[in-house]
Amino acid sequence: MDLCVSSEQQPKRLVEGPSSPDGWLEAKGEDTLQKDGSNGPPGDFNKIEPSLHSLQKFVPTDYASYTQENYLFAGKEIVIQESIESYGAVVWPAATALCQYLEKHTEELSLQDAKILEIGAGPGLVSTVASILGAQVTATDMPDVLGNLQYNLLKNTLNCTTHLPEVKELVWGEGLEQNFPKSTFYYDYVLASDVVYHHYFLDKLLTTMAYLCQPGTVLLWANKFRFSADYEFLEKFKQVFNTTFLAEFPESTVKIFKGTRKWD
Repeated sequence: MDLCVSSEQQPKRLVEGPSSPDGWLEAKGEDTLQKDGSNGPPGDFNKIEPSLHSLQKFVPTDYASYTQENYLFAGKEIVIQESIESYGAVVWPAATALCQYLEKHTEELSLQDAKILEIGAGPGLVSTVASILGAQVTATDMPDVLGNLQYNLLKNTLNCTTHLPEVKELVWGEGLEQNFPKSTFYYDYVLASDVVYHHYFLDKLLTTMAYLCQPGTVLLWANKFRFSADYEFLEKFKQVFNTTFLAEFPESTVKIFKGTRKWD
């Protein structure tokens, strides 16, 4: 089993991610990181390891506490820095389910050298796994999430993957033509996990999904279905995308769908 993290961050245990995403999370145990960085890197940019400092373009948010959670995918032990102070800094159940799917179907999906964009990458587990599996990954999210996202990606992929992941800001429904012109940006896959929940930007999310998917692009969307609004979004999704149900994880009520744009 390979390890892509430095010796000071050797995993103590492996977990499958938070089990109760419907409400706010409890603190994740004894691995809480303090601002002094005694148990790992906090949000203080000045305390990021020198090997990563020159590559870290976005400053991690200085939350009061961070935890380190440990995952095992593609033969790698992956350490993800998370914080319960932000939805975008937590690994949710659909992310681990999508990682399992990517790992199991790597050859079928031809992920080696595939160009992938992840919507709402959060703390970066899915993008990390896709990178380890050989893809060229662009991980996107809101501005306040990008620092921790980039930190986790660098920590887990630097000198361990063929392609170093890129991190870009993506606010759903805004600046798409300017920041992701179709003449320049084409993706084999668009990935999304647990991006549908109780928020007011579902129409902008669907617009963003549709914009990023050109002919030949495959969208893989994993989601824990919690509310009636989630199923309503699925019906709207089917109006825009040719939709195939791929997998279900009953223990977490996560479903995975494949979508390709309807062009007629």
